[in-house]
Amino acid sequence: MSPRNELFSAVDALLEQVPSDDLPPPAERRRLREAAGLSQAQVAAALGTRREAVGNWEGGKTEPRAPQRAAYARLLEGLAARFPAPEPAAPEPAAPAAPAAPEVAPSAVPEPSASPAAAGPRLGSSAVVPKPAAPAAPARASSAAAPPGSRAPGARGAAPRRAAAPAPPAVADARFAHGPLGVLDGEGQLYCAGGLVLECPAASVPELVEWTLAEAGLGAPRLHHSGKDSDPLVVLTAAAAERLGLPAQLEDRRSMRLPEGHPVVEQIAKAEWKLTRRGFGPWARVYRPAQGDRRRCVQLAVLPWGALDHRAWGGADQLPPAELARVLSVYAARVLTPRGSTAVAGLELMTSLRPPTRAVRDEATGTWVSGPVPGSLTAPADPAPPEAPDEHPVVAALFPRGHQRTPDQVLDEEAFDWIRDPQLLTDGECAKPFAVGIDVNTAFLAAANRLVVGLGAPEHVTAPRFDKALPGAWLVDLSGIGLDPRLPSPFTPHGGRPTGPAWYATPTVAYAAELVGQYGLPVEIRPLEAYVRPVSGPYLDPWYKHLAEAYKATMADLGVSAGLAPAEFLAAMEHHRNADPGMAAVLSAIKSTVKGGIGKLRERPQGARYRPGERWPALERPTWRPDIRAAVISAARVNMHRKLLKTAAATGGVLPAAEIGGAWTVRFGDDALMPVALLSDCAVYPSAGPSPLDVLPYDGAGKPAPGTFRLGVSPGMVKHEGTRELYWAVDLLEQDHNPARHIKGDDAADEGE
Repeated sequence: MSPRNELFSAVDALLEQVPSDDLPPPAERRRLREAAGLSQAQVAAALGTRREAVGNWEGGKTEPRAPQRAAYARLLEGLAARFPAPEPAAPEPAAPAAPAAPEVAPSAVPEPSASPAAAGPRLGSSAVVPKPAAPAAPARASSAAAPPGSRAPGARGAAPRRAAAPAPPAVADARFAHGPLGVLDGEGQLYCAGGLVLECPAASVPELVEWTLAEAGLGAPRLHHSGKDSDPLVVLTAAAAERLGLPAQLEDRRSMRLPEGHPVVEQIAKAEWKLTRRGFGPWARVYRPAQGDRRRCVQLAVLPWGALDHRAWGGADQLPPAELARVLSVYAARVLTPRGSTAVAGLELMTSLRPPTRAVRDEATGTWVSGPVPGSLTAPADPAPPEAPDEHPVVAALFPRGHQRTPDQVLDEEAFDWIRDPQLLTDGECAKPFAVGIDVNTAFLAAANRLVVGLGAPEHVTAPRFDKALPGAWLVDLSGIGLDPRLPSPFTPHGGRPTGPAWYATPTVAYAAELVGQYGLPVEIRPLEAYVRPVSGPYLDPWYKHLAEAYKATMADLGVSAGLAPAEFLAAMEHHRNADPGMAAVLSAIKSTVKGGIGKLRERPQGARYRPGERWPALERPTWRPDIRAAVISAARVNMHRKLLKTAAATGGVLPAAEIGGAWTVRFGDDALMPVALLSDCAVYPSAGPSPLDVLPYDGAGKPAPGTFRLGVSPGMVKHEGTRELYWAVDLLEQDHNPARHIKGDDAADEGE
């Protein structure tokens, strides 16, 4: 750790010991937060408390207590220094003889629907705000208003100018005055957050990196005080890539990077810059070793090479540079500065919100050293044998190559992919004309909420007593628990009842115990062995809160807000993607970030050089944790199944359990509402009408039956996925195809949920 960081950490520790009773009045607390563009959720996450607590502090209902009080006081003090209370209006002073050097306002992270009156960061008094009638025409700042060292537009320098609907500043950090990123076009114009345009004089990649670090003012502050600031990102359009000497396409489609002898790679090396081991691909990092606490790194995203995957971003790479800058800057403000695929961003967000290490004082020497952050993943840990994928060395040491592991040898926690036997459709169901699909909003994200996961290495135990508070993998026989044949078993992805002992994650076994207790089944949950993790905690909680806020804020931009009545919600969802194509791309990327981040927890080996049984680079990450992925998917599947049972009970009633086929079976009445197909977070039901309101158990007041599916925008609530004729769904069932896969449309794209 650098001496500067040691001093700062020492000061922070000292400040925490000093009582801070001089908090500003509640109204001023709110003013300061809003002036900085921070949400209550962001403040709560930084202070390790709940959003409601921050709201109570700002409303004067309660006062913060230690240890949050000292940290809250420090935050308010810092905000007060940057956003002093407005003073009474004073008479206009006479015009000065010579213009003073302008002040650059704090960073401009855009809100998607800003009016021209709410202009972004102003660079001197001569900056012009574009009029609504011509939003595409960028306004220019004169050379008198340009910051020192820059030049007027048209000259070669860093002269700023405005483009398309600037937005108000939302993040206060003078180091990153121009936002987190920029989109470079072929004319050397760098489009930044808030409608700002900079003239970039760089004619090569090394020059671009040097200019970005010295003059562009790009980057984003850390999300956790022990984390790292986000490096500046420059997105290269096809014309910009050509201008910098990059090919239109990568010839090496396997490695997806420039060859070592390419002129651009040689230019980077000659200028004494470095590339990461990935080389120069669609996402490249150009860096020099850090000096103290000062990072020297620029990220480059090359659009013509597929940097923005269409599966995650839709057609965002086809947007004009100014609009793409707005889209990416909103994503950066709400999620994280893009740094690769959305899957990479999802994983990096976990680490950014819960860094592995922090500065701690060594009591023996009195110096500051690196120590673990409580609640974080701090070191790589090999998985338990049943948790490991087939390629892992742990599996290679136990089984011969090509061995197909059985349920008592491998943990198989995956999402539902189940269809009902069409012979089990009742006459009442066959008389209904429609099949209606409902889809759980960001199901994996909702499952991560308050989920306790292991933080360290697994411990093997034999014949343990099951403890639902202990994360891990359990070998237990759940074949004695049966479900109504019109429903899937919650214990397998395919919905079939288990046939003997198998490995399950804690949420699955906990749900089995819940069913036994709730329905009075004479079944004992007795694990044979387990791999448990006594050191545990809700590691994903900040990740959930951060992405849930991002998702809801983006949905609100698209006209779908919380609190809408069910019919209003369905109407808003019909056209929400057409309201703002740019924000629709952000929404798609957020969904993909959730799904990809969970998937990255069990990243498998890649590349032609890999040989089965060898270790691969991802295993050396603390965040390579297949057990956490399994727990999230298990919790999501259990959440879905619990709502299926509540819906069946609310519509058909519960019958006494009976022993059928060697299993004690939970049964429901003939009129119970039952799905015909499930696929991950989508359920398809027979319906008398085309709307979810025709099928879900809502009462006359518009309230759902307790514990059932609920229409709404929040994670875990449901939306309309699609409606088709019931005979269409039955035809697919008879062909052994899943209607849930196609009910949105055969050409529907995977939205990352």
